[in-house]
Amino acid sequence: MGEGVRRGTGRDREEWFAVLDEWGARGRPYRDIAGWLTGEHGMSRWWAQKLVVEYEQARGVRTPGARPDGTFEVRASKTIALPVDRLFAFVTDANRRERWLPGVALAERASDPPRVARYGWPDGASRVVFQFAPTGDGRSQLTVLHQRIRDGADAADLKAFWRERLAALKTTVEGG
Repeated sequence: MGEGVRRGTGRDREEWFAVLDEWGARGRPYRDIAGWLTGEHGMSRWWAQKLVVEYEQARGVRTPGARPDGTFEVRASKTIALPVDRLFAFVTDANRRERWLPGVALAERASDPPRVARYGWPDGASRVVFQFAPTGDGRSQLTVLHQRIRDGADAADLKAFWRERLAALKTTVEGG
């Protein structure tokens, strides 16, 4: 990534880390650091986000995979041979959902049919967001974002869980 950082920002990662150290970035809030990089150095938001995360990980401020608030999140996706509105129903209707996500009682939070459905996870702390996007030819991509996970071990387990459950959903609706 060193050359990519230099091409995108004018400096390599270690040069930026030295600049951040000199400025006193360690211990400052993520938003302050990112704002300083975009405002004072004209860096794009994308590069600022990437550098802040890598800086915090390198300086031991953030565990790899952790969000700025210390929680973790995982993402999994699958393309499924159903139009978005029908796939949305397979996720949001509790009876249909039980066929591919058995024994998991999700607490409905908010929906924006047929694009997004949000739920509370049974642990009472983490949340699940289902995002739906058409890909053409009657197919859709479903992305699951599981947020506010308490630690890295749980995050790894949930990543594997969601991959398995999305494969089960695909088999359930496509009959394969």
